Amino acid sequence: MMPLLSQIIYLFVIAVPVACIAWTVTHEEIFREPREYCQKVCGSAQSIAKRKFFYLFTCEYCFSHYISLIFLMITQFQLLYDDWRGYLIAFFALVWIANWYMSLFGYLRQSLKVEKIEAKMKDENLKEMTADK
Repeated sequence: MMPLLSQIIYLFVIAVPVACIAWTVTHEEIFREPREYCQKVCGSAQSIAKRKFFYLFTCEYCFSHYISLIFLMITQFQLLYDDWRGYLIAFFALVWIANWYMSLFGYLRQSLKVEKIEAKMKDENLKEMTADK
């Protein structure tokens, strides 16, 4: 078993690609068409299983669970215990940290958009004021 500090460092490092993949698939332009298809099927499918399956590709929180599971299988990372309990704790901790990363990224991205809009408005106001003179 790794020392606790190493486990925590691994947890925070493994959460980065989990958050990156979950955010990219559920928010970014490159996956817009498949995501829109999933949203359409999710809203119109008769089967509840089909609706729920396609919903997971539109929700970063839901999708992060599946990505976390894949990364735990690849890395065989365990947290605190050397048995199935270590995988279980690692799974939920990884989802939690990855979702914190995505929340912080979303907040930062939104703040940058607001700053861009405000800067553009100030620039337009300045151009109007100089054009009036």
